[in-house]
Amino acid sequence: EIHIKEPIEKEVNPRLLPGELLLCEASTVYKYLQEDGSNRGTYGKLVCTNFKISFLDDDSTSDDNEPQFKNKIVGENDITLQCVDQIYGVYDEKKKLLTGQLRKYPEKLIIYCKDLRVFNFCLRYTKEEEVKRIVSGIVHHSQTPKLLKRLFLFSYASAAPNNTGGRNQTVMFETLEDWRDELQRTKGNVKYKAVTTNEGYRVSEKLPLYFVVPICISEESILKYEGRGIPIWCWSCHNGAALLKMSAFPKEQDDSTSQMQKAFLDGIYKTISKPPYEILKLDDLSSSLPSLQDIQTAYTRFKQLFLIDNSTDFWATDVKWFSLLESTNWLEIIRRVLKKAIEVAECLEIQHTNVLLIEESATDLCCVISSLVQVMMDSYSRTKSGFQSLIQKEWVIGGHGFLDRCNHLHKSEKEEAPVFLLLLNCVWQLVQQYPPAFEFTETYLTVLSDSLYVPIFSTFFFNSQHQRDTNKSGESLKTQSGPFRFLTVWDWAVQFDSKAQAFLNNPLYAEKPKPDKSQRKTARFKHQRQLSLPLTQAKPCTKRGFFREETDHLIKNILGKRIGKFINSSDEPPNSLREFYDSWHSKPVDYHGLLLPRIDGPEIKVWAQRYLRWIPEAQLHGGGTIATAAKILDLMEEVQSLQVKMDEEHSQAVSGDVHSVPMLRNSARLSSLFPFALLQRQSVKPALPTSTWKDLEDEDDLVKRDDEFVDLSGDML
Repeated sequence: EIHIKEPIEKEVNPRLLPGELLLCEASTVYKYLQEDGSNRGTYGKLVCTNFKISFLDDDSTSDDNEPQFKNKIVGENDITLQCVDQIYGVYDEKKKLLTGQLRKYPEKLIIYCKDLRVFNFCLRYTKEEEVKRIVSGIVHHSQTPKLLKRLFLFSYASAAPNNTGGRNQTVMFETLEDWRDELQRTKGNVKYKAVTTNEGYRVSEKLPLYFVVPICISEESILKYEGRGIPIWCWSCHNGAALLKMSAFPKEQDDSTSQMQKAFLDGIYKTISKPPYEILKLDDLSSSLPSLQDIQTAYTRFKQLFLIDNSTDFWATDVKWFSLLESTNWLEIIRRVLKKAIEVAECLEIQHTNVLLIEESATDLCCVISSLVQVMMDSYSRTKSGFQSLIQKEWVIGGHGFLDRCNHLHKSEKEEAPVFLLLLNCVWQLVQQYPPAFEFTETYLTVLSDSLYVPIFSTFFFNSQHQRDTNKSGESLKTQSGPFRFLTVWDWAVQFDSKAQAFLNNPLYAEKPKPDKSQRKTARFKHQRQLSLPLTQAKPCTKRGFFREETDHLIKNILGKRIGKFINSSDEPPNSLREFYDSWHSKPVDYHGLLLPRIDGPEIKVWAQRYLRWIPEAQLHGGGTIATAAKILDLMEEVQSLQVKMDEEHSQAVSGDVHSVPMLRNSARLSSLFPFALLQRQSVKPALPTSTWKDLEDEDDLVKRDDEFVDLSGDML
């Protein structure tokens, strides 16, 4: 039986942003709902602009039941062209990847998005000419290579009204003063200096306009090899030890050149190893961490677990979830990166040693490790403005190639790698392990990951500061001329109103002026640590593997009953590192001091909010962490409302004009998909098609039975 809404008769037009142009459209398109295997859905119009693909139905024009967490730029049924991952056509029930010119047009269209949404459209009832236009238009504008200036970023910047917007106290690191202030904040200005050598980009187009180097490094040294082989300052620890990074020389060189470069490096190392500088430790990340290709391969496998077409696929993969998850290797990569950050933190904190991170370009894994170390060691980087300033310093100005790594222009898949997403995944591990230490929430991190694909902000759409500056000049459209005025992603008011922005701020953030040791002790989840792996080498275990934070009640039950069969990593850390790790975890947490992530076995979890938010089958009805957060926000609103009343009464104002804030978040109606899906939606389990599903219904039998897919055997704790 097919449940459908009748085609809408009234004209529905898309809401276009400044500079947005309608390119093609098709009427009487049927969009399937993904809750279950039925053919329920709604009719509407499918349009493609130079910014997005959008589905418009009669609900698109209504403001009723609008979600509180509404994005003002990208709606629920909008897909920016940069967010499109792959497009499949269905021909006679067979799926085929759509690229380039099409000879035959499909009867169904499936769009997989980089934010893990999946859209299913039926084109059977659409006119043939419209099908040709919309399918070829969507494939062409979202999948074929394009020029940088063809990005919507430039169309929007030229047509939008001049509005610099608020920067929310984010330091942009575009001026010399910003770098000097950062040196002063970290007390690194005694041994390091901000240099202007690259003004006009005369040293290198890959380096930022201004950067910081050891005071003893001369301008001639910086100019000699276009900035290669020069230690660039990232951050200074409270004890004077510093974190540095350096772009390595190409490995394939002729003998004479390579000897000259080696002599140059030896001179640099000797110079910065003498007093007043600490001992220097070199760390070549290309040999100690996975390659970018390994990271891309792991993530490609990992995301396939969450691009769910229908309920049947979800329940089919649910049985072998753990083995599928472990085979992707994504969580193992996260663990290795966190472990490397702990190693660097130990050198800086305990050994008082300078650490020099070395990478070919120093703009990929160097950015990940240096950012993580600062989040772990500097409480300022755990505030919202501090974290945003950190991203600006290490990634945007630091020269991470967002354009290539995100493949925004569809020019080369070889360059693509989710390096920035890897950082956000690692930071999420810390946020969920130590929530009071962070001023921002996991929702903030999720929204930040979504903003990678919204081309109205310049933040994530250039490879370097030089590329941004050279493309900033030029004539705008219409009568305007002069440089483009790009928006920064840190102005959250562009995407969200103040009520929605409340979800980005952690109401339980432990602010620095209120150190309360007794409160911190009670907030520490000691039982969680007792369930983790042994933190000594007395009971090593050769097995490797990971659990995720399960949302299905059955698997959660299994997890509870098999809690003793945890799995350790195969590579034990060195003794000094293990002692440092054990010693820190044996003490109460100082939320404004050093934070070390728990990296043993099941402590590394799947970022459930980002990866499961579009899958109704994975929701917890009326529960999940969001139910707690919603109650806290309600309480805060009530307290603020009472505070306003008290203040006004105190100043003899008319108290009758003050109304308490309505509490719209009814957690009983919320699910763990909130705030990205407002109300819980029922998902239908498949009828019992197989004996496997019948087995799954019998929890007790399944718990008693050995796991068929993942070997969880090992020493019981």
